[in-house]
Amino acid sequence: MKINEKYHGVVVPMVTPITKEGNIDTEAVERIISNFAQNNVSALIMGTTGEGNSVSTKQGTEMIKAASKAAAGRITIYAGLVGNCISEQMEAARLFVEAGADVIAATLPSYYALTPEQMYKYYKDLADNLSVPLMLYNITITTHMSIPLDIIERLSHHPNIVGLKDSENNLERMEEALKMFADRDDFAYFCGCAANSAHALKLGADGIVPSVGNFMPKAYNDLFEAGINGDEATAERLQQETIRVGKINTTGLTLGQSLAGLKVIMKEYGLCDTFMLPPLTELDDETAERIRKEIKEYI
Repeated sequence: MKINEKYHGVVVPMVTPITKEGNIDTEAVERIISNFAQNNVSALIMGTTGEGNSVSTKQGTEMIKAASKAAAGRITIYAGLVGNCISEQMEAARLFVEAGADVIAATLPSYYALTPEQMYKYYKDLADNLSVPLMLYNITITTHMSIPLDIIERLSHHPNIVGLKDSENNLERMEEALKMFADRDDFAYFCGCAANSAHALKLGADGIVPSVGNFMPKAYNDLFEAGINGDEATAERLQQETIRVGKINTTGLTLGQSLAGLKVIMKEYGLCDTFMLPPLTELDDETAERIRKEIKEYI
């Protein structure tokens, strides 16, 4: 099985820990990153799970500094890049790299619907100007656009574009992409739809990006190891277990509410508090209590 030597494994889309005053909780960042490193999983900071669109450049820089310090070179720090003003994105990327980001993972600017050629130009220009590698980040649930595979294939030959995190829940697309990049040791495919992790690894994915890994990093590292070693039974068992756990903070909730529910679980694990960045808010007491009760059997 092809495994990208540098970019592979479990990359957890990390929550953004916030204090009651709305500041980055750097102590919580250090706890979470240390837990990741102990379980051999890397971190994607300011992705969708990390409320990336609500994190200011100043806050993001502070969080990356804390994460990089706690990681101490043991794991890769991916920094999410979102927004619609390209000049501001470039400045944010520069600051994130200075703060310690190893890779930039960028979603499409999403205010305007982009043509495929505009998508290509956006990523090419970004890769041309970054001092660290760029990972393409396809997530239709938030950008409402899908990066066509032929555009990704063209971009994959850029010397500074190292992979794709694809969070589009489309098995046919995933299978086609994995065939397309099967023999490429210079371009990594990361499955961003956690429920498809075991299947993706069976087909040759380099990595997986599961939000449940925020509090169950070992389970996903075990799933990854089973998947790449051909232990399909163990990988599928862990897949079903993590799907069950993942439903605790997602069933019947919007995406934003599910992120608040994830922080409820994180607090139960002693990792961070439940505060959210506006416009998202904490869950109502009844829903939060339901989540706390259901997660207890896994703690």
